Amino acid sequence: MKKVEIELKNCFGIGEFIHKFDFEGLGTNSFLIYAPNGTMKTSFAKTLNLISKDDSKSIGDKVYPDRPTSFKIFADGDNITTSSILVVNAEDNNYDSSTKISSFIASKELKEKYDKIYSELDNQKAEYIKKLKGISQSTDCESEFINTYKNTDKDTFYELLLTVSKSLLDTPEKYDFRYNDIFDKKGNVKKFLDKNQKILNQYITDYKELLNKSKFFKSSENSFGTYQANELLKSISDNSYFDAGHKFVLNDDEEIKSSEELAKLLQEEITNILTDEKLQKSFEKVDKAIGANTELRAFKNVIEKNNLLLVELEDYDKFRRKIWLSYISTLKNETKILTALFQDKKAEIEAIIKEAKKESETWKEIVKTFNDRFYVPFQIKLVNKEDVILKQDNAHLEFDYKDTNAIPVPQDKNSLLSILSKGEQRAYYILQLLFEIESRKHLTQKTLLILDDIADSFDYKNKYAIIEYLSELHNDTIFKSIILTHNFDFYRTIASRLYLKRDAAFMATKDDDRKITLNQGQYRKDIFCHFKKNLSDKRIFISIIPFLRNLIEYMEDESNPDYLKLTSCLHIKTETQSINCSDILTLIHNTFTSTSSQNISFGTENIKTLIYNTADSIELENPINEILLENKIVLSIAIRLKAEEFMISKIPDYESIVISSNQTAELLKHFKISNTDKAIINSLEKVNLMTPENIHINAFMYEPLIDVSIFHLKDLYKEIKELE
Repeated sequence: MKKVEIELKNCFGIGEFIHKFDFEGLGTNSFLIYAPNGTMKTSFAKTLNLISKDDSKSIGDKVYPDRPTSFKIFADGDNITTSSILVVNAEDNNYDSSTKISSFIASKELKEKYDKIYSELDNQKAEYIKKLKGISQSTDCESEFINTYKNTDKDTFYELLLTVSKSLLDTPEKYDFRYNDIFDKKGNVKKFLDKNQKILNQYITDYKELLNKSKFFKSSENSFGTYQANELLKSISDNSYFDAGHKFVLNDDEEIKSSEELAKLLQEEITNILTDEKLQKSFEKVDKAIGANTELRAFKNVIEKNNLLLVELEDYDKFRRKIWLSYISTLKNETKILTALFQDKKAEIEAIIKEAKKESETWKEIVKTFNDRFYVPFQIKLVNKEDVILKQDNAHLEFDYKDTNAIPVPQDKNSLLSILSKGEQRAYYILQLLFEIESRKHLTQKTLLILDDIADSFDYKNKYAIIEYLSELHNDTIFKSIILTHNFDFYRTIASRLYLKRDAAFMATKDDDRKITLNQGQYRKDIFCHFKKNLSDKRIFISIIPFLRNLIEYMEDESNPDYLKLTSCLHIKTETQSINCSDILTLIHNTFTSTSSQNISFGTENIKTLIYNTADSIELENPINEILLENKIVLSIAIRLKAEEFMISKIPDYESIVISSNQTAELLKHFKISNTDKAIINSLEKVNLMTPENIHINAFMYEPLIDVSIFHLKDLYKEIKELE
């Protein structure tokens, strides 16, 4: 990817953006864009993100949907593929990297061996499941079977089937109901049984009392009930037992000499139990309770056909295992064949898994990189590594949260994010970036990275960890990056740490037609070093005044005569009208001795007059450089001076007012006492709102001034002049 050409029209907040990023021509892998809030950053990233997700229908102007939208992205002259774009936003908590981990965590050869074994197993299992589904009539008999028997998340269908196969029944009982009529997916039957335990217990108690009264059945710790009797009847149904001369003697000395006699007696006893008035009343209570729940309609039909199933459901989970054992036992031969095949392959599977674990070094390295670089209260671990390695399952990440000197507590993603700070959450989202990037690197997938303020709101430790990683990406030819930020400190740091050429760093501006222009980035180094070297420029000469004033304040104090003289250049004071530019130049020379050889042609001019004349020329300039700080500083100073002059002229008895600090705000307070014109007050309040940070400027704090629009300042300057 040597050149990327982007053309966007009416894409969210962007009216027009056309730019060619010539990576090869400039010899860089990264471009940096500083975009003040509201310029283009979010709209640009959002547009490219939707393109990467092949969701171009969602792109457009959401406020004015009738505006025609178009977007073109070319990579080396051809339309870029959606998979070649990756947009990363550190606030995107919907992104899930788990699907990416499997792409780099094991070798192709091991995966092929593993797949070959499981292909043979799964083909046979598919036929087995088909027969099992026919018997159980379950909608998802495989997962139902697993959930019935599993003890841990690592229990597989094959392992569980192998265990159950050791207890197969010779004559399994057949059930005439569908599995999910009782063991439903939503668990409604289980909820009903738990909620109505009292009336169910009454039914079971009444049933056991009848067993105790029966001359054939018996209720005890090992009850001999209807199920046991039916099993007994099955075993002697061919009369061979009786033909051999054997007989049954009941506890009342009655003798049974044939299977027909036993069947008759059994049916009579069961009929007596089921027609018992007391038991019927107990069942009616249960039946009524079931009928009150429309979701239990199927369950109601099953129970009405066979009341005694309620006795089995005294232990819901035990009965469920009994049902599955019956189903599996019905497929006895098929079960033995499938489990034998699994046992034959098991050792080979375990050997492959053991080998695959050794190959997960990339995963370990990513986790180590994150844990070593980022300062967060958690450590990461992958809990289903074998499945990720060989089955291409989604990665299941867990996090050990550790407070100071406390025992680590395991957390899943959602619980972890709920307890992390905003900055720590962003660090977590960066983990997603690491997985995605390393996956693409492993697959040698050339990618255009759009990095949208990924270090915003980080503390400095984590911010520099991100910068270090971006520096590594910058040196990897697979990736071409466009780094977007509205944080000026981050902009300067990235430009410095990545050693970006001047033409690789931009500052974005937007005109009244919402056309976005990328201008060559400025102010990568200390702005005041530039100011000191160019005192003959009137705009720069004026702009250095607030910095010089702050510097003297730091070295001396606010009572220093030089500090007071410079204050009179920024506020209307008694001395303001008498200060010439040569006076200021002398202060500059005295403070910055390296400037002593510099002279100015406007030394005799009054400083206030110079400020006003210079501001007037900036106001009329068209086109105007939207980036230059000196334009904004001059306008800000001029706006405040003119506003103060106006208020002073309108405040009665101004001479009697004592103002020791915050002069503009204090003047406005007194102005409002005698002036109620809302339009004028609104203009003056804008002065108080917009200009202070632009005038009280120092080497560490001029981002607000870079962010503010020159057009806003021009409009306000004109507005204040018109008050006169």
